[in-house]
Amino acid sequence: MKGIFSIFRKDDKAFTGLESAIVLTAFVVVAAVFSYVVLGAGFTTSDTAKKTIDEGVKQTTSSVELAGDVIAEGTAAGGSVKDIIVTLQLTAGQSPVDIGEEGLGDGTEILVVSYADSSLYEDSAVWTKEFVGKNDLDTILEQHEKVKITVTVPTDSLLAADTTAPNSEFRLEIKPKVGAIVPVTRVIPAQIDPIMVLK
Repeated sequence: MKGIFSIFRKDDKAFTGLESAIVLTAFVVVAAVFSYVVLGAGFTTSDTAKKTIDEGVKQTTSSVELAGDVIAEGTAAGGSVKDIIVTLQLTAGQSPVDIGEEGLGDGTEILVVSYADSSLYEDSAVWTKEFVGKNDLDTILEQHEKVKITVTVPTDSLLAADTTAPNSEFRLEIKPKVGAIVPVTRVIPAQIDPIMVLK
């Protein structure tokens, strides 16, 4: 009889093992939740860093580039320059760029063109645009499209006067909404012709 009742005796060993299992399970669950939070924060931080790097790369790399020569148009009377023509295209692998409407020189343009020579700096020159070749008739410059930008030479610049235009150096800065500035520096030849290819 004694042997039968000994089965129902209170035994602390089994209870201690159960407590240990519960505590161990709690530690595993807490560790799993903590690691999930840490990993989630890490993924969020790395995603934010990636976006920041991508934006930085977009701002520092040129989204547009020159496609062909820079052309200067002389006045009908000769002796001075009235327009400078550049053709632009997207750089390889870049996203489409909005050129916007024509530049009126009032600072509201999407694409801003600045003009400078040794006597004048104009931060927003007047320009017109014309897409060359195949395009989809919108204002966005896309892959395989080219746009001709005709910049009107400011009337009080060196290039606009017969006496100072020959041998004068000028600089254009083409500033798209996204991407680095495209600088164009050229020298007007000694003889002013109706059409001049500037090297």
